[in-house]
Amino acid sequence: MLELRDIGRRYQVAGKDFFALQGISVTLAEGSFTTVVGRSGCGKTTLLRILAGLTAPTEGSLDYGADNSSRIGVVFQDARLMPWLSVFDNVAFGLKGRLRKALIEQRCGAVLELVGLDGFRAAMPSQLSGGMAQRVAIARALVMEPALLLLDEPFAALDAFTRRAMQNELVDIWQKRRPTVVFVTHDVEEAVLLGERVLELDQGRLVGQDPIDLAYPRDPTDSGVALHRRRILARLLAPQAPVIASPSILGQELP
Repeated sequence: MLELRDIGRRYQVAGKDFFALQGISVTLAEGSFTTVVGRSGCGKTTLLRILAGLTAPTEGSLDYGADNSSRIGVVFQDARLMPWLSVFDNVAFGLKGRLRKALIEQRCGAVLELVGLDGFRAAMPSQLSGGMAQRVAIARALVMEPALLLLDEPFAALDAFTRRAMQNELVDIWQKRRPTVVFVTHDVEEAVLLGERVLELDQGRLVGQDPIDLAYPRDPTDSGVALHRRRILARLLAPQAPVIASPSILGQELP
């Protein structure tokens, strides 16, 4: 389980305290898929950076459980591939010098097949579409066998058709591998399509937690998706949304 206890991140701006995050308490079950949604500047990326260990919280604490803090994979909005390396070598980069060549070949081959790119292992990043590049980025994270997979708006720059296909592929990968996933997005519909639970942030605070009790795969035209989307939008667009400060475990009803 991943437990956040009263997490806050404070900055000094013009001599005054500014809270990018404040009072975030939530517990996520192992193998769960959580989406985090909110408007620009609400603290989503700060939260993800804290989970990744790239930014330290100024308040509160995190418990990754079972020493999983070293097993974290991160996928950013930009694929950030090394342009001088092939698809295979981009995916294998983090394993070289740590594993035997045969095991690297086995692991990389398995994840490239998983993301549908086994036939493109020799391709260079310049030869890939945006969707293919993001698949390589996901494969690069998965090959490290992370217990926690963090994704920061990875499909934001893709066209609508590629984005929908990538959403379905990500759910399929999660169901096969079962890492704990935290997926940040500004798109409420995407949050509902992907997450078992949606966390809503506003001005650095947690203002809502919605269990999404819909079967996968989900379709944007389904009435259940539309209902959850309307509820979340209404909460985020409210003038002063109530703050949800108490911890809750994924899969349990909120009080």
